[in-house]
Amino acid sequence: MRTLWLSLLLCIAQAASVSQSSAGETRAAEILDRFEHANQWRHHVMVAAHRAGGMQAGKTLYPENSIAAVEGSIAMGAEIVEVDIRRSKDGEFVVMHDSWLDRTTTCKGEVAEHTLAELKTCRLVVEGTGIVSNETVSTLREMLVVTRDRILINLDNKLQVGDLPGMIALARDLGVAEQVIVKENLWNAQRIAKVKAAMDAIGGGFQFMPILADDAVRDAAFAETVERAFSMRAAELINWRAGGETLTETGGPLFSPRMRDLAVRGDWHIWADTYAIINKPGGFLSGGRGDELAVQASLPRETYGFWAEHGATIIQTDEPKVAIDWLAAHGYRVPYAQPRIEPATTASIK
Repeated sequence: MRTLWLSLLLCIAQAASVSQSSAGETRAAEILDRFEHANQWRHHVMVAAHRAGGMQAGKTLYPENSIAAVEGSIAMGAEIVEVDIRRSKDGEFVVMHDSWLDRTTTCKGEVAEHTLAELKTCRLVVEGTGIVSNETVSTLREMLVVTRDRILINLDNKLQVGDLPGMIALARDLGVAEQVIVKENLWNAQRIAKVKAAMDAIGGGFQFMPILADDAVRDAAFAETVERAFSMRAAELINWRAGGETLTETGGPLFSPRMRDLAVRGDWHIWADTYAIINKPGGFLSGGRGDELAVQASLPRETYGFWAEHGATIIQTDEPKVAIDWLAAHGYRVPYAQPRIEPATTASIK
């Protein structure tokens, strides 16, 4: 339950957000301010759309990792879109989750075995429906242009750490590096050193987020080591669920009071994942408290409310509209001065 003082704080923040926003400020600039100043916005839970969004109430409306899905997520008020990055045969960064094309496009075979020209003949399909859209495989450049000044973009690097400099160079060329969040899994000192060397070589001007999963990291003390190595505004924490165990009551070892205190001291967000993993138990990344529980079991409080109360100020989900609507209705969202942006394009269906 939200306390009276927190409700008062929310009202004050609403007024401040309107009064402090300049007429020329973009929606992305407002979002970036909340991302970079976690402690000022702990009463607001940001929403990241997994694979760019595209689902609503269990129904897939747009192809994953599509421009249409990005447009839909922007229109509904999500703050971040997460997209997956691979390379074509001729070295272009493209947006695709799988290493192969069969599941999400009209083409077949490995992404890396096709040139960009060949990938541009592959039409994206709406998963589970067989519906073919008018969109082809997007390049990272195209995706950055669409998101510029409108929303933050989280790049899930399906390649190697050494590929990150090229992605950031592209974002810098377009003037959007500040809006880009890159992330890497960290689990021991050797991994920290490897990723830190890569980040130092790239330089600043973008957002780096570590991923910590409790199959390997069992204590917030490791996050303190990570915090000393990196300048970070968020940490993605994963509470694994194995088999048919009961729903987590605590969030696991990483969603601890010590971790929450550490996040406050460091002024960074705790990021939770509620999206589903194919062929894995429901809530596989969230102790059973995932989108399936929120939508299929109609228990959004036990998903989004639980993670918000356990310190999460960013939730990555396959159901951004359900999450935003529930969080807003229960006092976990503060309106932006800049209005939601209507989609510029939509995916037509063949």
